[in-house]
Parts: sequence; C-alpha cells; structure tokens
Amino acid sequence: MAADLQKYDGVVCVGGDGMFSELLHGLVSRTQSDNGICEDKEDAKLIPCSLRIGIIPAGSTDCVCFATMGINDPVTSALHIIIGDTQPIDVCASYHDGQLMRYSVSLTGYGFFGDVLRESESMRWVGPMRYDLAGLRMVLSNRSYRGTVEFLEAKGDSSPRDNTRCRTGCLVCSESSERLAGTSENNVSNLENWKSVTGSFVALNITGMSSACPKSHDGLSPTAHLADGTADLIMVQKCSTLQFLKHLSRHTNSKDQFALPNVKVHRIHAMRFTPEQLEDEETVRRQKRLFVCPCGEETVTSTWNCDGEILDCAQLSIRVHHQLIQIFARGIENMPSR
Repeated sequence: MAADLQKYDGVVCVGGDGMFSELLHGLVSRTQSDNGICEDKEDAKLIPCSLRIGIIPAGSTDCVCFATMGINDPVTSALHIIIGDTQPIDVCASYHDGQLMRYSVSLTGYGFFGDVLRESESMRWVGPMRYDLAGLRMVLSNRSYRGTVEFLEAKGDSSPRDNTRCRTGCLVCSESSERLAGTSENNVSNLENWKSVTGSFVALNITGMSSACPKSHDGLSPTAHLADGTADLIMVQKCSTLQFLKHLSRHTNSKDQFALPNVKVHRIHAMRFTPEQLEDEETVRRQKRLFVCPCGEETVTSTWNCDGEILDCAQLSIRVHHQLIQIFARGIENMPSR
C-alpha cells in the first residue's frame, strides 16, 4: 500500500470475515508504519486508523457484519457506506515470543475452537459442512488442555453478566475513553494487578464483540461491547461431553451460556496463557496419541483460532487496543416494541 491514505474516506471490501481480516491487517500495519510504531512491542500504544472500512457481506458467517449491524444484508451495509456512518471497533493483538502474531476483532480461541479449525483443514473437500463435522468430532473427543491463564480484569460498571447489550449510541462505549484514562501502561505491566487461574480447559475464548452470527444470534458473549477497550474472556473448564454440549447448545437459544458451574467469564484488558510444561516421557506418550485421542484424555497442546486463522503456538499474550479501527456502521439499533 503505497497510496496516500489521507486522500480517501474509506476502503470497501466484498467478502466474508477473512477478507475483512486481511484489510484490517493491512490498514493497521500501514498506519503504525507511517507513525513509526513497532507492532511487535506488547506495550506499544497503537495509533487508531483514520480510514474507515466498509464490508459488503458475502461470506459463510459474516460475523463482523452481524455483530455490528444486527444483520448480514448487502443492501443494509451499502446504505451505511453511502450515508457515511461511523462505528469504532476495539482490536485484540496477539503476541508470541516478542512478536505480533495477528490482530482479531471477534474470536481468539484455544482448545475446542482451535481444534475444530485445525481439524477442518483436512476436510476442505466437504465445503462449509467441514466445520460442523470437525465440531462433532471434537465434541466427542472431549479434549482438555492444562495451563495457566493470567488476566488484567477491567474495572468499571459493565460486566459480561449485566445483560446490558451494546446498541447504537452505547453509553458504555462512548464514556470508555474517560474511564480508560486511569488504565495506564504501568497497570498493564504491573503483575500485582493481574489475576491467575490454573487448570484444565476444554475451551478458552476471547471475544472483543458479541461474535453473533446467523447460527447464534446472541453470539459467544451477548453483552460484549464493540468499543469500550475490553474483551470478554470465557473459560470452559474440564467437564463431561454432556456438560460441554449443554454449554454449546445455549449459544443457539435464550438460555444463559455462562450459568454453568464449569464456565467462568471475565471482562479484561489483557491476558496471557501458558501451557503446562510436561515431563519429557509424558509429552512423548501424549504426542503419540494426539490423533487417536480417547474421550476425555488431555492432549499436549491445542492451537489458537484467531478470527479463522490458525496460530501454531500454545503460549500467547493478548492485549485489547481501544477503538483502533472504524467501520461504516452505526451499531445495532434497538427495535421499537409493538
């Protein structure tokens, strides 16, 4: 991208979440490069992009459109672009060994969703159904992964359990800049402010928005906010296949998917995950059985699913960057009751 971006109001793509992600990476990287910011530094304060992104949905899930507009309709998206609506969006940056891995706006998932994505890669010949087939196999395998999750919990009035939805003109998002002024770089780097959970996890999910889509109208975290500088960390601890199915099924109905004893959710600014280091003999034993995993056995490590892209590393640090990008949208509008 050598063009002078100051001459443009926005850039529009036609496609799904993958196309949007590629545009996001190019735009954020170009903005940081123009301002002399090193993206690989976890404590770097990234510069927000001035160029807005427009999305004409044409993908399989269109999660970004659905979570920001309430519908994945090309005409609705085109109208938002023509009118010039603006909706800021938080972006999660993932780091490994002092290097930026990827940016994401919806799901960064370890365990179940990482395994499903990796498994589906060998089923591309099936088409979109490969995700359902891979998901079924992973549910039956009931894999879990030991490790330590460290996170910096957000302080404020909002909570993943408060049932306050992010809608057009959201007060939580509009007042977030003033609230985040008290969250300095020292707070992020000071380990005394962090909490830690060690255990065995079926799934670790970090989502910067509800991640709603046509198959799950409320998404992974129904009350997640688009632009408040936080993400929701969902920890599903080791449980039976039936218990995990119960959690998954609640994403498709009105029941609370967090009201289960093995599910914990926190609103965070940053997190780190460190997998358990196994003894050499134990590592070899489990690696040999990685693809013939008996139900319930803990395998060595999983992979991360970062907005549909595989990150082949288990140790990962994630930080939320407040309102890093803008899209042509106005948020989900409240429908008048009849």
